[in-house]
Amino acid sequence: MIRSVLALALLAACAPLAAQSTAAATPATTGKQPFTIERSWQIQRIGQPTISPDGSRIVAPVTRFDMEQDRGFTDLWIWNADGSGQRAFTTHASNDSSPVFSPDGRFIAFIAQRENDKAPQLYVIAVDGGEARRLTNLATGVQSPKWFADGSRLAFVSRVFDDLPLAEQGKRLEERAESKMTARVWDRAPVTAWDQFVDEREFHVFAVPFAGGDVQPLTQPTGLELPRNAVQGTDSLFAISPDGRELAFVADSNPAANFTNNDVFTVPVGGREATNHTEANQAGDGNPLYSPDGRYLAFVQQRIRGFYADKERVMLKDRRNGSITEQFTDWDRSANGLVWGNDSRRLWGAIDSAGTVRVYELPINGNPRDVTGEAASVANLALAGNGTLVGLRQTFIEPPTLVRVNTRNGTTTKLSTINDELLANTDFGTFESVTYTGANGQPIQMWVNYPPGFDPSKRYPLFKLIHGGPHNAITNGMAFRWNAQVFGSWGYVTAWSNFHGSSGFGQAFTDSINPNWADKPYEDIIKAAEWFAQQPWIDRDRMVAGGGSYGGYLATIILGREHPFRALVAHAKVYNLYTQYGADFATEIPRFGGFWEPQNREMLQRISPHYHAANFDTPTLVIHGQLDYRVPVNHAKELYQTLLMKGVPTRFIYFPNENHWILRPQNSVFWYQQVYRWFQEHNAPRQTP
Repeated sequence: MIRSVLALALLAACAPLAAQSTAAATPATTGKQPFTIERSWQIQRIGQPTISPDGSRIVAPVTRFDMEQDRGFTDLWIWNADGSGQRAFTTHASNDSSPVFSPDGRFIAFIAQRENDKAPQLYVIAVDGGEARRLTNLATGVQSPKWFADGSRLAFVSRVFDDLPLAEQGKRLEERAESKMTARVWDRAPVTAWDQFVDEREFHVFAVPFAGGDVQPLTQPTGLELPRNAVQGTDSLFAISPDGRELAFVADSNPAANFTNNDVFTVPVGGREATNHTEANQAGDGNPLYSPDGRYLAFVQQRIRGFYADKERVMLKDRRNGSITEQFTDWDRSANGLVWGNDSRRLWGAIDSAGTVRVYELPINGNPRDVTGEAASVANLALAGNGTLVGLRQTFIEPPTLVRVNTRNGTTTKLSTINDELLANTDFGTFESVTYTGANGQPIQMWVNYPPGFDPSKRYPLFKLIHGGPHNAITNGMAFRWNAQVFGSWGYVTAWSNFHGSSGFGQAFTDSINPNWADKPYEDIIKAAEWFAQQPWIDRDRMVAGGGSYGGYLATIILGREHPFRALVAHAKVYNLYTQYGADFATEIPRFGGFWEPQNREMLQRISPHYHAANFDTPTLVIHGQLDYRVPVNHAKELYQTLLMKGVPTRFIYFPNENHWILRPQNSVFWYQQVYRWFQEHNAPRQTP
């Protein structure tokens, strides 16, 4: 329901806005190239680094994209500790990923799928050069390599049929692929996870000798398995003690239930009896990490079962006396990206805090210290034995860049230069953090990105971006989907609000929208629009909004309520909260009970967008991927059909080979082109009578 919401707010503006020209997307006047979506795909993307124990060398995966081939190619790159010697370390046609230095610093283990490999395998290569040597040949593939501290073995994860020896796994996979009978049967959740169906295979930890030889199962003998929905990565689900005698891992202690209860277990390497260290906690426990001296086992703990955004508390098990204590009880942030300090007296973390990912020092029995502050986000930490800390720094106009972190004063020293030439010739806009008053009179932090050559004497259209989650805050970093600077190249001011429910602003703020997902975030978005309408450099008649996932849901909530936006974009949106129970997300929401329970009926009718279709009258672009099992494609079809039947301008863009996100280069370019086209059709400058 469009428009009327701003009327009273505009009457309160301090002065009438003078008639001014409307800015449009124009070629850069600096001699630099605009930051188009095509240009963003030219950026080489650096992944999780690893640093040698002596701190002298750093290795990280770097992905470059080929638009014509519509894919990325990932090689391992190497740097000296001062940033010199930057070069590609591997240049094989296959993708190389997940590098990790050996304890003596002489070798790098990594994952690759090379000639004749039917699945990704574990390889090692000498740092000083030579050919890579394959350590595994498993039909089920390999991920998440980790060295034993003595360098004699490596652990890894593979997804296997629990009832078959490793040598027979490939035969079953081939038989299944060739079978004319394609039915699958489930007796428990989950059925799907993100973009794939979850079959009976289980994630398990194995070990293989560095010299080569038989693969040893480490978790299978316990009768437990790593979480079944861990399809996006397993690296944080296990750890090896410094003496190599014990394995800590995460498993669901009650897999027969419909809702997960992940616990932290330990088992002697080669043993069968696992010990549950978190049995008393009925919510999620995870990310086990042994201290370098072996005394402590750290892990994170949540207290609300089924609430993925509950505070992640740092827990410390003293392996000498068996005690478990919570650390930093007065600290209102979630602990993420943790690595142990070499003295075993502190951890370092990459912490989501107030719109920025910051490096924190977390001393045992002490107080957390913000090291890097708000200037840029720094994450993906790696620590050397000599104390050198490296990570990836980024902002809205700097892609992930390898840096060294000074842990005393928080400064970061740039090490990688692979994107420097491209960035130096790119016309970026500026950005800033602003705060406005949102729902309940509370302050709301918002990132505002300005188009290149921004002139405050002109007036610009606004694209109000809505983040997903709903609890995943927008932090100061370069997103390659929903890139604010790409939209800025069209001549738009863009803005991300960290509305009620966002992470990094205290747990009460994060939890303030449960179970009512709609009202406070909606009000925060509307109040942001009111704030912009009072700025002399915004054309208040040319505001649009959109988002993906929860952002698409909130865009559809806005569609059914009063708002000032001329057009909307709803990508991967939840439209009908009843049918959303068929998605994998349903396995994570036991907290407030089912939709059939009487106490939930009124709330669901209020916050499910489909109940408010009578109010729909705003042109809405609907986008979805077929492989999205987080928010299945039926939501898009229901919304699109509803808009068609109501005669509301709409368009449905369907990607048969994409999931919750648009990940392929050519599809990504098309996505941006279609959003631009939609705004050209429905948010063009109004004609003067």
